Amino acid sequence: MAAASYGCLSLRTIFDTYFMPSFASTLATSVEGALSELRSNKLRSALSLLGITIGIFCIVAVLTVLDSMQTNIRKEVASLGSDVLYVGRWPWTDDGGVYKWWEYMNRPSIGLTELRTIEKQIPAVSAASLVVATPVAELQRGTESVSGATAYAVASGFDRLQNIEVESGRYLTPAELDGGVATVVLGRTLYESLFPEQTDALGTQLPFEGKRFRIVGILKKVGRNAAGFDFDNAFIYPYQAATINFKSPDYDPMLIVKAQEATPVADLEIEVEGALRSIRKVAPGQPNNFAINQLSQISQQLDSLFGVINGIGWLIGGFSLVVGLFGIANIMFVTVKERTRFIGLKKAIGARRLDILTEFLIEAVVLCLIGGIIGLVLVGLLGLLMSKVFDFPVALSLKNVFIGMSVSTVVGLLAGFIPARRASRLNPVVAIRSN
Repeated sequence: MAAASYGCLSLRTIFDTYFMPSFASTLATSVEGALSELRSNKLRSALSLLGITIGIFCIVAVLTVLDSMQTNIRKEVASLGSDVLYVGRWPWTDDGGVYKWWEYMNRPSIGLTELRTIEKQIPAVSAASLVVATPVAELQRGTESVSGATAYAVASGFDRLQNIEVESGRYLTPAELDGGVATVVLGRTLYESLFPEQTDALGTQLPFEGKRFRIVGILKKVGRNAAGFDFDNAFIYPYQAATINFKSPDYDPMLIVKAQEATPVADLEIEVEGALRSIRKVAPGQPNNFAINQLSQISQQLDSLFGVINGIGWLIGGFSLVVGLFGIANIMFVTVKERTRFIGLKKAIGARRLDILTEFLIEAVVLCLIGGIIGLVLVGLLGLLMSKVFDFPVALSLKNVFIGMSVSTVVGLLAGFIPARRASRLNPVVAIRSN
């Protein structure tokens, strides 16, 4: 036991005495050499580091933006609910085949009959509603006119299926929705455009399609959601008002159905499909004349799109890193040549090949890490800019920082290996005599 303890202490003593000081000295010398190289050859070093900086910036920026987009989409899907079905004429994806738009265009529209059938026949439904979105060529209020707004005609229950928050006033009542009363709720952006003086709009009349709608509420600004609804530059009014008051409407309504909490969405989809096939008298074996969509379809398509963008980012960044790699390698070759006599002296007084190899490898890695850190700082500034200017939250995660630093380290090792190996193999006598 005593011998084992003595042996263990001896190994530790040897490691602490010889290896730790040697590595610490090599590390300090390498960092000092890298910083000295940057100071003495500012332009050459800056140009060489530029490739590393651009490469890390491209890779980490793409990863950061995509991660932020995926996080925002997942939050949006979670807020809207993964248990919601969107039924209409048009499928959101082509399922890997040809998108048969000419068939989808001729399908019969969803209407109140389908909505009432779903509400009555399927107990697993917690909420259901109809919505039809129509672009508005122009809205006018006095001398103020707005183009590019969207009108959402909705049935009862729509506010339980989408994130609708009222900032002032109120939302449409069930009596107004079912009775087709000419009332309307404005999105925040549309309100600011029609009422630039920020006066109280509640109770005023808004002309639309030859009828005057009374404004009863203003919505909070929420932005476009994952289902494609943009309530900021829009107004919401009763679906019944659209069908009663407007002549020859070219509507393409969408039926939105939400499952009860304990009901799997797959089971709800089967029940909805069966009910719609029955009411529409679709014969057995015939394809559906409607499409049932889910937000998960969008997420899956976006995941594949993000994968392609991610690959493009790595490709562009890879080319920049290759350029940076050769730049760093060039610096290291010049450094080895400039320090040839110094290397010979170090080897003459006992420095090993491994010590010289390690010193120059660390120096190359330090140079690449400096370029990588600059790239990460630029990504952080880009994230702040996008968050402030475009109202799109972008955060540089620790995972992407680790990726950036790891890639920089690998590039440094690759760039510095051949120069470091050449330095470690120098003959000390020949090196000392060199000019």
